[in-house]
Amino acid sequence: MTKVFVDGAAGTTGLQIRERLSGRQDVEILLLPEEQRKNASARRDALNAADIVILCLPDDAAREAVALIDNDTTRVIDASTAHRVAAGWTYGFPEVSGRVAVADAKRVSNPGCYSTGFIALIAPLVKAGLIPSDAALTCNAVSGYSGGGKSMIAEFEDAPAPTAWRSYALKLNHKHVPEMRERSGLSVAPIFAPAVVNLFSGMIVEVPLHLSTLPGRATAAALRDALAAHYSGSPIVRVIPDYDEATLAIERLTGTDRLDLFVFGDTDERQVRLVAALDNLGKGAAGAAVQSLNLMAGLPETEGLRL
Repeated sequence: MTKVFVDGAAGTTGLQIRERLSGRQDVEILLLPEEQRKNASARRDALNAADIVILCLPDDAAREAVALIDNDTTRVIDASTAHRVAAGWTYGFPEVSGRVAVADAKRVSNPGCYSTGFIALIAPLVKAGLIPSDAALTCNAVSGYSGGGKSMIAEFEDAPAPTAWRSYALKLNHKHVPEMRERSGLSVAPIFAPAVVNLFSGMIVEVPLHLSTLPGRATAAALRDALAAHYSGSPIVRVIPDYDEATLAIERLTGTDRLDLFVFGDTDERQVRLVAALDNLGKGAAGAAVQSLNLMAGLPETEGLRL
């Protein structure tokens, strides 16, 4: 049985991970009493007693937690931003990084929620040569407010009249951009325009493209076929071939750990919209961490996931 310690289990992502692990017979969750949750000595003992540690902490605290591990056997999944482009860390997106790479890794960085949608769309197309690595891309995205953690949840749920929609990261400095660029195989950072809405969870990530900027004037069908081939057989990521609705709701995959990808093209084959739908708390956070945990522990990849 795999011993798992979730450091930061009282946070939004930590609670979601605990829910997915609860009741399972193949993992043992190591718990600290509430009064010892921030005790350095107790945390060090738990970190070193675990087979796999999942860090749900701010960046600096995550780095400190890794430094507290003084053995060669404890493996780490870090859900913070601290190690997403760090040397020696495997990116915890098995469908892109490779399942074997994640399964064999000692240190795994859990992807950001927005990054998951962007990388899922772009990395396979860069690898296939359909999008050049030096492409200057734009990404528009919207998330439920739970992506901002406890403070943003309180801001929306406690306010008498919370804002319905707001854009942010207007200085183009969102923390996800470095991993979006590097893990997609791009040499140019995308322009990233995120927004948050008055909805607990859910996410839509979109990348619009002019087909004239792509090598060989790739078609919408070619882009869709390349994505479908890349994710063929995946139990989690689906490429939706025939979506005829006029709208796509942000709540499409709320409460699940799935990821749906779409390619919408105009009738003149001049433009496409690459779109990803997911739950920012699912495949965008807790679901991804549990998926990596399963692979690292040699368990079925989808065990405990909400599919």
